Amino acid sequence: MVQETKEPQENKFALGKKNLQLLLIGFVIIVFGFILMVGGKSDDPTVFNYAMFNFRRVTLAPVVVLCGFLFEIYAIMKKTGNSEQTKEND
Repeated sequence: MVQETKEPQENKFALGKKNLQLLLIGFVIIVFGFILMVGGKSDDPTVFNYAMFNFRRVTLAPVVVLCGFLFEIYAIMKKTGNSEQTKEND
């Protein structure tokens, strides 16, 4: 019986360096969208402030957050050069 010598496996992440950079960019986009939603409160609690229903908070910010989440999905699904190196090592 022939025993194969197994080389020690290197710890490899499922995502490459480029993917992690793209994930960080997507996270920043999401945080920016939530920052756009901030504000619109009234100084006097008995007075209703219509400033909370402006375009920035109701339309722009949710679209920016949605784009950030879509960018995160792209960053996870994007293939990098690591997959080619893995195939060569097998």
